[in-house]
Order: sequence, then C-alpha cells, then structure tokens
Amino acid sequence: MSEDLLEVVKDGVAVLTMNRPDRLNALSGPMLDVMLEALPRLAESAEAAVVVLTGAGRAFCAGGDVKAMAEGREFGGTTLEEKAQALRSRMEVSRWLHEMPKPTIAMVRGAAAGAGLSLALACDLRIASDTARLATAFARVGYSGDFGGSFYLTQLVGTAKARELYFTADIVDAPQALQLGLVNRVVPDARLEEETMALATRLGRGPRIAYRYMKRNFNAAESGPLKDLLDLEAWHHTRCGMTDDHREAVKAFVEKREPVFRGR
Repeated sequence: MSEDLLEVVKDGVAVLTMNRPDRLNALSGPMLDVMLEALPRLAESAEAAVVVLTGAGRAFCAGGDVKAMAEGREFGGTTLEEKAQALRSRMEVSRWLHEMPKPTIAMVRGAAAGAGLSLALACDLRIASDTARLATAFARVGYSGDFGGSFYLTQLVGTAKARELYFTADIVDAPQALQLGLVNRVVPDARLEEETMALATRLGRGPRIAYRYMKRNFNAAESGPLKDLLDLEAWHHTRCGMTDDHREAVKAFVEKREPVFRGR
C-alpha cells in the first residue's frame, strides 16, 4: 500500500484515506494506482461491506496536482494518445466507486475540488463537514473535466445547474451543497467521523445482497429506458426474496426485533 493512500478495514467498514495532506490530498499517480488495486479487491472482500473514501488533514481532495500539471508530468506519457490513455485508465477509480456492489460513502472535510469533487460524487452517499467547500474548479486551470464529474453532477443537480457549476467554477459551501443535493448530510466538523462511521456501520449490518441489487437498479435507472429497468427490478427483487437475509428480515418483523443479516 502506497503512503499516498491508507487503508483500514474494521467492523465491516473499509476506510480509504487519501494521504497527501501537505498538498490537500491532490491526486498522484501512485495514489490512483493503489486505489485501482484496492477498490476491486474490496468489492470482492467478505470483510468489507461498505467503503468510505476520505482525505487526511483539512481537505478531502483538491483535485489534480497543479504543480505536476505545470511541469507536464501529471500522469505521464508524451503523445496525446499516451497522455489520454494514462488518464483514462486511472479514471476507472470513479467507475469502481460508482458501480462496485457495495455502498460507498465520501466523508468530506474542507476542499473537494476538480477531480476530487468527481470522486466524491462517484460515491453513493456524501457526508460533509460544515467546513466543506465544493468546486468543479476545472475552468480555473483551463481543463474541461475528468473522473466522471460531468456525468455525476448532471444526475444530481440537472444539466443546467451542472453546466453553470462547470462554466463558473464557483465555490459551493456546505449549506449550499446540501440545498442543491450535492451532499446527503452536513454535520459539525468535530462530529464528521463519528456520524459517517455510524452510518457506514449501520449499512454494514444491512442486507448485503439486497444492497448489491439496489445499486444495479439505480445505475441502470441513470441511463436506461424504463422498460429495461422494470425487467431488471423484477428479476432482482425476486432474487432477493430467495435469500436467507429476506427470510430473516420477515421473521424479525413478525417477532418485532431487529434482523441479523448474514449476506446469504
């Protein structure tokens, strides 16, 4: 594991911490490479039911490393094709956060800008500190945007507001982010970890198989026709009805107790 990314798995929750606090956790090649190794592994891990992505220190992630951009060495390669391919391969991080068969949560403190915002938006849920400041930021450095931000932002706030936020690169504070639906909750900074981990632990005790199919349904709903989604929902719903978790939940409901899910 690179020092640029820290990983801890405890009580069913995997926490990935972007660890370049002196650079506000600006993305680096090594950080993304390790994340690309970690996410597929955690997607299959029986130990991790939920994945939390966060940043060390006072920021979530400031996006790309502007110093590396200025020196022309952000992701390597010399030709247009090489540079684009190097970037595209690392952008798979966003797809894994969005599509992995487990809930993903971004725990956002301070700046989440550019590609850092894209990674937060790729997660299923976002819990923000009252210190959070979100910005697309790409226009400020003459970039058009990467890591799926234009897709995720359009889904969350609609195309008109997404275009405004990209064109202006305006900074959105925590209350504005909550009002726009960019984040799910805003909590006092001192309670950010406590609140996020409480939610992650709660989801970690939930029905893992059902969550997996819920994510497939929502991802299909983002771009597919209603007829296909209805077919998918019918199959997934019936499949969940054949699990031990479903039977346990029904029994617990009748017995007026909390169900104990085992992912079977």
